[in-house]
Amino acid sequence: MGLPLLGDLADLVLPMPCAGCGDERVRLAYGVCRSCAAVLETLRPFRTAPSPPPRGFPPCVAVGAYGGVLRGALLAYKEKGRHRLGKPLGTLLATAVARLAPRDTPVLLIPVPSTAAAARERNGDHMLRLATHAVRRLREAGWDADVTRPLRALPRPDSASLTPSERRAAAESSLRIRPHRRAFRRHGASPRGTLVVVDDIVTTGATLATVTGRLREAKMQVAGAATLAATQLRRSSRGGFGG
Repeated sequence: MGLPLLGDLADLVLPMPCAGCGDERVRLAYGVCRSCAAVLETLRPFRTAPSPPPRGFPPCVAVGAYGGVLRGALLAYKEKGRHRLGKPLGTLLATAVARLAPRDTPVLLIPVPSTAAAARERNGDHMLRLATHAVRRLREAGWDADVTRPLRALPRPDSASLTPSERRAAAESSLRIRPHRRAFRRHGASPRGTLVVVDDIVTTGATLATVTGRLREAKMQVAGAATLAATQLRRSSRGGFGG
């Protein structure tokens, strides 16, 4: 896709550890050290799906496995307030979107919404911020891209302790179409262009499947989902879904 990443990692010289490896011995002039930045530069998006995928799971592209430097950078951004990492992570997300969206067709990114409590804890909706950075990169590379927010998230339990079926039930009970989007159902209209759901991590696939279902109820046909990381990688020899 030709979206340079290293320049986005430029940061103020601050006394903080590398977000990728945690090394405090380097004089950090980047969100991650140069070695970790080089690792992120090598990531190439690929098709992935949980095994087995939940009913309604969309075609999905992930940037990398949820581990190592990518995991460290994502956690630093999401949980430790290292918001400057939003730009390079948004660039990585844009490379995944580009695998799903033709350059000659408008593309709308739909971030999986945060609950109000999560947004307060993280000083903003972390996926909306990443989607905004991704849109900027896509536009620079020639895409007609934008962000739309047809969904809102009601309070729900922490998914870390839930089984796959419980995750699906929690997602279904919490996700709602925003009131002004309900007109799509009444009038049979839908946004123009390629619709891509974006999230940070795909694990069981329950959230992406539920989001896709909710959007279809509102006459919004999702082309696929783009994520930064996948906890279960299933690749075939041809680069498609495996398992």
